[in-house]
Amino acid sequence: MSDIVARAMGLVEESFIASSGPGGQNVNKVATAVQMRLDVFALRLEPAVFNRLKTLAGSRMTSRGEIVLTARNYRTQEANREDARKRLAEMLEEAERAPRVRAKSRVNRVGKEARIKSKKNRGAVKAGRGKVEW
Repeated sequence: MSDIVARAMGLVEESFIASSGPGGQNVNKVATAVQMRLDVFALRLEPAVFNRLKTLAGSRMTSRGEIVLTARNYRTQEANREDARKRLAEMLEEAERAPRVRAKSRVNRVGKEARIKSKKNRGAVKAGRGKVEW
């Protein structure tokens, strides 16, 4: 677990809400769904990491800088809590990883000539497709 994830788990606010889905009468009696809120500004992330997290979170991030995750896949509070924590940790770890910079490919002279030759051949094929004049 990274440093950011460890700090985030200490700042998470959890609340339990009524859930829908499987569970029968249990759903009507017990608030099994968990809603997690994390104030991203309290994490003091680097700007690059913050921007990646903002992109990853999408509509789950509020205008006040809170990420709101709702987990309601399971019948128990504990299972939903674990699911939400796991999803939040994965999102934070993904934001921490910087994308690899793509190296430009370099084509030599022979490769350039072959590409231009194939483009000219393709153009000739297409030019021959016109309306036939008798």
